[in-house]
Amino acid sequence: MRQLKDELVPFLKKNEIDQLVTQLAQEIEKDYRGKEIIFICPLRGSIHFTADLVRKVDLPQQIDFVHVTSTERGGAIKIVKDISVNISGKHVLIVEEIIDTGRTLIFLKNRLLASAPASLKSVTLLDKPARRELPIKADYIGRTIEDRYVVGYGMDKEELGRNYPDIYHLKN
Repeated sequence: MRQLKDELVPFLKKNEIDQLVTQLAQEIEKDYRGKEIIFICPLRGSIHFTADLVRKVDLPQQIDFVHVTSTERGGAIKIVKDISVNISGKHVLIVEEIIDTGRTLIFLKNRLLASAPASLKSVTLLDKPARRELPIKADYIGRTIEDRYVVGYGMDKEELGRNYPDIYHLKN
């Protein structure tokens, strides 16, 4: 039986990911010094990145989860599970493992802005601007990458590979 890893090429090793997460955490700590942050983790892909990031950010914090899906490529986005904390007047940071088309992030930002947070920013481990359908950029970016399909560290191929500690790209 052929394994998913047979179709993959190493892209970022665990220690490189850890360095990016540490760098992002330091930037966030500097910008939010003396403030409490509410981290919003879109399920399922961002869970690994969020877990590592919040452990490195030494500030008062809360974490909440949202689950959004789109029915098809380019289709409508809907909320499966909304946040449960009150973000009104709070500093909110959306944590994305990767931004490609930007559709989900714009949808989520608009949804959260309706709750009147004091501030709303986003952080992404990987940014893939070549796939952008809508004009949006994260406030904190770990690494900008080419248009390639990546798997591991929360990202999947048909629900496989999320658990890989490293990030890979498809052989093509």
